[in-house]
Amino acid sequence: MIVLGLILLVIGLVAGIGILWTIGVILIVIGAILWILGAVGHAVGGRRHYW
Repeated sequence: MIVLGLILLVIGLVAGIGILWTIGVILIVIGAILWILGAVGHAVGGRRHYW
């Protein structure tokens, strides 16, 4: 999710498309939150590990 967010962020910046940039930032933030929750041992989506 973080990688997809980075790709959309770069495409949005290069192409000048604001909605892609916004979606990219949102995906990066959500991916980082899920990564942190998984790293501290919380179950994410009913699973012990998020992948």
